[in-house]
Amino acid sequence: MIIDTLDNASKYTSLHPLFAKAFEYIKSADLAGMEIGKYDIAEGLKAIYSEKEGMSAAESIAKFECHDKNIDIQLCIKGKETIGWKPRNNCTAPKGEYNPEKDVSFFNDVPDMYFQLTNNQFAIFYPEDVHAPMIAVDDHPIRKLVIKVKI
Repeated sequence: MIIDTLDNASKYTSLHPLFAKAFEYIKSADLAGMEIGKYDIAEGLKAIYSEKEGMSAAESIAKFECHDKNIDIQLCIKGKETIGWKPRNNCTAPKGEYNPEKDVSFFNDVPDMYFQLTNNQFAIFYPEDVHAPMIAVDDHPIRKLVIKVKI
């Protein structure tokens, strides 16, 4: 997992062949004005915009997830988002089977740690990163962008 700000995004472009294109998209997109929904950016890159009220930690942990075929770049555009995290190797309680259509596995484990993202901060989640996003303690909506990077 990586946590940083958009100001430092260029440090990570060499980590995956599609990261440069993903961060170019982020820098050129109207992040605040883009309609909520899913968009194809390029082969192997999808953008998912959402804006909604955050949930409780318990609600988010109920969908404690990771992916096998995609890396997530999760960018907080506006608001304060708390995310739970735990290494996949330390998770011991799978919740159902891997869903290949949605590229998701769920776990009944709890996060080892929590961190907060706010405006123009991002986290990169690899397949070994189990995460519980969209946690918020206030009534303000969280606007975020998730870029799915095909592995």
